[in-house]
Amino acid sequence: MSEAPEESNVASDAAPPPEPDQAEPGPGLPAPLPPAKEEAGGTGQEPFWGYFDLAMFVALAIPCMIAGGFLASVLVKAVVGAIHLHKHIPALEPLAEQLGADVFLFAALALILRMSYDRPFWSSLGWKRPQAPLLWMVICGMSCALGVGLLGALIHIPTTNNPMVDLLKDRTSAILMAVFGVTIAPLTEELVFRGFLQPLLVRSLGAVPGVLLTAVPFGMLHYHEYGNSWRHAMMIGLAGAAFGWMRHRTGSTMASALMHASYNALFFFAVF
Repeated sequence: MSEAPEESNVASDAAPPPEPDQAEPGPGLPAPLPPAKEEAGGTGQEPFWGYFDLAMFVALAIPCMIAGGFLASVLVKAVVGAIHLHKHIPALEPLAEQLGADVFLFAALALILRMSYDRPFWSSLGWKRPQAPLLWMVICGMSCALGVGLLGALIHIPTTNNPMVDLLKDRTSAILMAVFGVTIAPLTEELVFRGFLQPLLVRSLGAVPGVLLTAVPFGMLHYHEYGNSWRHAMMIGLAGAAFGWMRHRTGSTMASALMHASYNALFFFAVF
């Protein structure tokens, strides 16, 4: 009898082919990305952060704002002295301090997202182009401004002496505040309230309570700016609820920021 070929033994000793998910990437192909870290508990839910992260952010807010504002104030004074700017611009230093505080504050938030979850800053907070037309968000923002103005007239909202009005008396300051109020302010406020806080509350409480509850601290943020007027804070809180509705409907913080910017732009246009 002829002996069986030894090829079968060679084949049986060979290593089995790798599983599809363990195969090495082919030439010119990038290596597969590792799975993203999940929130504590392994739920993988969205948003992926929790209330501990919110508490950490709130705890870091005051030190970051103090440090950022102080450094920005020193820098502005140094620049003004170096260029020998003789005209006093009342809004220059407060706006610089606010910008410096925002830079430090968002650096802290980006660090929390990166260190705890290895996630990027912008996309995590919903900063993406919305599917709806951008013009629609502009129209919604201006309509919201008209509605808030009409409601304010109906409830006889008082005219108060406040830091905002004082800064608007100087023309250069008014221009700087308008630019800041239509660009930086909507961006930073929407990232914090509608990008970071609202998704967490909506996940825990549902859409309507989450949107409305987010609008409360947003309105209170402007309480002192308008001479400690609760009516002004309430009106701004209602506007914040409208911005939150836009964020929830589109899933985009960019959409709510554009609506917010259009809202502010109409009010500054009325002032000028």
